[in-house]
Amino acid sequence: MNIGDRFPDLLGIDADGRDVRLSDFSGMRFIIYFYPKDNTPGCSMEAQSLASQYEQFRKMGYQIIGVSKDSEQSHRKFAEKYCLPFPLVADTDTTLCQLAGVWRLKKMAGREYMGVVRTTFVCDHDGTVTDVVEKVKTKEAAEQLFALLDNRYSPNPA
Repeated sequence: MNIGDRFPDLLGIDADGRDVRLSDFSGMRFIIYFYPKDNTPGCSMEAQSLASQYEQFRKMGYQIIGVSKDSEQSHRKFAEKYCLPFPLVADTDTTLCQLAGVWRLKKMAGREYMGVVRTTFVCDHDGTVTDVVEKVKTKEAAEQLFALLDNRYSPNPA
């Protein structure tokens, strides 16, 4: 996904098996973040950073949605462990990851494999991408987004 591209309304299913649709968050803009794996150090820090500032993002008119290829059960445990207030999409077949362009060849310890490249997309009310953050600072994910969004938001009209 690039700036100007649009996410589909139906993103997938959450930790409770419910559909996650952009249209369910009427009047909101979106922060859709893709991360490699539940309960890993970097992904846990990123989720905690975003969760700690969730209410501020909501006041700014943004809904946060996390996406990884982990299962619903894995997402449920991850969300419970860190008290995550936002939905996590279980993209087990990597359909959304591939559409977003974050399912890529990765290298670690001399081996190559396909995996999710940590990326955050900021989107308008209709899911149109306005910003792409490819170098996510996991510990300061919320602060990084606040700096990006500074002076660009209006309070939630709802």
